[in-house]
Amino acid sequence: MGLNATDLSMVDEDFAFQGEYAGTVKEAEGKEAKYGAQVIALGHGQFAAVVYSGGLPGAGWNRGNPKAQLAGEKQGDKVVLKGEQISGEISGKWMILKHTDREDQTVLEAVQRNSPTLGAKPPKDALVIFDGSGTGQIADGSMNDAKLLWAGATTRPLPNSYTIHMEFLLPYVPEERGQGRGNSGVYLHDCYELQVLDSFGLEGANNECGGFYKIKEPDVNMCLPPLSWQTYDIDFTAPAYDARGKKTAPARVTVRHNGVVIHDNLELQETPGRQKEGPGPRGIHLQAHGNKVQYRNIWLVKK
Repeated sequence: MGLNATDLSMVDEDFAFQGEYAGTVKEAEGKEAKYGAQVIALGHGQFAAVVYSGGLPGAGWNRGNPKAQLAGEKQGDKVVLKGEQISGEISGKWMILKHTDREDQTVLEAVQRNSPTLGAKPPKDALVIFDGSGTGQIADGSMNDAKLLWAGATTRPLPNSYTIHMEFLLPYVPEERGQGRGNSGVYLHDCYELQVLDSFGLEGANNECGGFYKIKEPDVNMCLPPLSWQTYDIDFTAPAYDARGKKTAPARVTVRHNGVVIHDNLELQETPGRQKEGPGPRGIHLQAHGNKVQYRNIWLVKK
């Protein structure tokens, strides 16, 4: 696996270049245009970068808007970027891009976005599932020395319908790819899997962060870089069943990833996972998939 960093004390030199960059430039006729970029560390001085026209995902850029793919390589104290229509370099906190179709440069500055709900406090009527003080609401799981909850935990049975807040931290594993990169998942009602994965800078498929596995991809990929605390704020309505056990209404969910709506009143049908759909009460399972994903500040309010 190579490097598997679960906190900032364990990272390599490449980590300093990985992350998000943003800026505003003047284009033709003096019009201002926003650009954003995401840089992904791939290990051993290799990088991938995505340049977004309109701003970063969730901050101006949306699916279908123009974007460009670049490859990067560390050379001394900078990273050199090359693409079909854009080239450039990263030095310190600055990314300087050159376009083949014009003479001016685009200058972007490193930014660190934080979820607006990061550190949200539970209201008085909330059920606190995990706050680092213990694992009383966890039926199966373990807490580490930093008082964080490892993936691989299952809560005790919960109310059928609720709004829930949780925070998660993806490990930095630059040499891994795809599903081997910070893989976990939030099984709502112990059966509908909301993906957790280091898919920073990727397309945002249904098996990547924010996707419901084999059901729907997120409206926008809001995954932040690894070792950035991220939030899910979820409004979940459980499926309804009659006295004979026949389903009379499907489950529905609205998900905000780092404050941005990525699923709006989505209808959930049967999904491959831990168990079939069924009446509650049921718990939530935080999937362990061989990666050191950590959780904290989990609480819900019954609907």
